[in-house]
Amino acid sequence: MEDWRRELTELEARGMVRRLRTVDGPQRDHVTVDDRDLLLLCSNNYLGLADHPALVEAACAAARRYGVGSGASRLVSGSMRAHAELEEAVAAFKGTEAALLFNSGFAANTGIIQGLLGPADVVFSDELNHASIIDGCRLSRARTVVYPHRDVAALEALMTAEAPRRAGRWLIVTDGVFSMDGDLAPLPGLARLRQRFEALLMVDDAHGTGVLGATGRGTAEHFACLDQVDLHMGTLGKALGCGGAYLAATRTVVDVLINRSRPFIFSTSLPPAVAAAARAALEIVAGREGAELRKNLAENRRLFVAALDAAGLDLLGSETQIVPVLTGEPEPTMIATARLFKEGIFLQGIRPPTVPVGRCRLRATVMATHRPEELTAAAESVIAAVQVPA
Repeated sequence: MEDWRRELTELEARGMVRRLRTVDGPQRDHVTVDDRDLLLLCSNNYLGLADHPALVEAACAAARRYGVGSGASRLVSGSMRAHAELEEAVAAFKGTEAALLFNSGFAANTGIIQGLLGPADVVFSDELNHASIIDGCRLSRARTVVYPHRDVAALEALMTAEAPRRAGRWLIVTDGVFSMDGDLAPLPGLARLRQRFEALLMVDDAHGTGVLGATGRGTAEHFACLDQVDLHMGTLGKALGCGGAYLAATRTVVDVLINRSRPFIFSTSLPPAVAAAARAALEIVAGREGAELRKNLAENRRLFVAALDAAGLDLLGSETQIVPVLTGEPEPTMIATARLFKEGIFLQGIRPPTVPVGRCRLRATVMATHRPEELTAAAESVIAAVQVPA
């Protein structure tokens, strides 16, 4: 116990200790924290669906019909009609034969990679992939080859070097939208390598689902290569405003995971109300309202980024609604975070190990429901908080 106390004291001294803030009320563009109304600039509720009336009503109706809890894992008695209907909707949304639900994005990534690969296989993983992908690679016991961020040429060279000793399956795995930098995976180039080397391609589209593409189907739709991705992973708790995650793939892949994926086999299934709400969210995303929300989001993002760019801030190549502002070290990052909080802006600072040493940042996320004048004012506050006087 004393060792843990010392560790926390050391983290505090280095500006690295983490603490929770409690939000009262729904995840809207404004939230209440410590009895204060704050502009929310760090939520992944990109389309503002988390408290959408259609989702709330779908959840309530499902709770009245099915109850609150699912009671067991899917392979025992916890596979309910709401789960099956959502999986059918996800498969149709992604254009695949089947889909499988998981309780979180972390559970999905660890369970997919662990369930499909083994010691004879090789995973080629982007160096900035999410921690859940990294842990999935470790749990699979497959050999992991890490390639430089978004560098298709470097990946091609690595795969060429590996080819003479190939023994098992190959998997290329990447975030679609990288969660800390807000940039996009080069999916057309990865799809080309998938075909050349007869590899599987897996895309974690947690931050692209609902947001990118003409109909919100994500990064692969944005790049017009939906049919070239073998494993479509995504979450239901970000732009879709609910909770849980999914894999959309062939029927064979889904059946293998039902039999081999430990996070799926050994977890009580999602509450049926969550599944029903997510199905309602998919309908919104694919329809006219979803298109309008994506239009608003793109315009809000353009407005916010333009102001930060004009001030010369380093946005780390962001191309999406995730807008990081490089701050460098922990101390100035947390000073800026505290200042913004005091000024009525809830925007979290991100430090190692989430990001590399020396690459701390304010990770701003724009929502479709933000008002333009609020984003303009928030950008001015961010600029003032991070710029150091000459």
